[in-house]
Amino acid sequence: MKVALHGLALKAELFSDVQSLFAELIKHQFEIFATEQFDRQLRMHGNKSLNYWVLENREDMASMDFVISIGGDGTLLDAVCLVGELEIPILGLNTGRLGFLATVATEKISDSIADLANNNYQIESRTLISLQSHRKLFNGLNFGLNEFTIHKRDTSSMITVHTYIDGKYLNSYWADGLIVSTPTGSTGYSLSCGGPLISPEAKNLVITPVSPHNLNVRPIIVSDESEISFEIEGRTEKFLISLDSRSTSISSEVKLSVKKENFSAKLVKLPHYHFFDTLRQKLNWGLDMRN
Repeated sequence: MKVALHGLALKAELFSDVQSLFAELIKHQFEIFATEQFDRQLRMHGNKSLNYWVLENREDMASMDFVISIGGDGTLLDAVCLVGELEIPILGLNTGRLGFLATVATEKISDSIADLANNNYQIESRTLISLQSHRKLFNGLNFGLNEFTIHKRDTSSMITVHTYIDGKYLNSYWADGLIVSTPTGSTGYSLSCGGPLISPEAKNLVITPVSPHNLNVRPIIVSDESEISFEIEGRTEKFLISLDSRSTSISSEVKLSVKKENFSAKLVKLPHYHFFDTLRQKLNWGLDMRN
């Protein structure tokens, strides 16, 4: 089987973990490839011992059986962009703090690669959100795994986002911004703004205001079959929009709408892992000094 390795920022102290990963992949007879970004990281650390091929085009990526993301949740989000409509299963090796997406700890490398080799895993389909506009935005990578966000550009006064569901008027949000989150993204920016937690397999999107002017405005959950469109007003002519960690500036005349993407992100789910376990660990559920 063929596996592509992807990473954005490899620290020197983690190079031994990468060597362990290569050793396990070779042991289980994987053909090892690296994205151009990860190849640069390895060469920066003076790699002379690890052998692999570099992915040079889309056709090379399409032949992969798995992609292993080496880093945190941000690296895995970047891997989702690289894979796109190819829907290659992605496994997140976490080299930082506990993540909601990159869930494999470095001490579990041996067991995890053995599970891959022995088909001892499941594939989770995660909804992606798609941005529609009459202008080309984000160099054509108009989808994200976590959320789409509209935000005021600087320290200027709040903006007004007129929001419609399938053409029906929902609300005018007076706020610093507005988030439309997937179930996967419900543990991210939306959560920090008071949005609900949603199980990854739910068929919903969440609309969450950022610092709303009216305190009675609350997040709302809608079907992921909906199309959500926006009209933006403010004292300035420019606003920020983002898809996951990518952002760009737009003017108010740009027409925007979001809906569920036609393809999904495929994440590798290994044995003995469940989303609820990560929730308890990440959010310290059940942790009480009295107990």
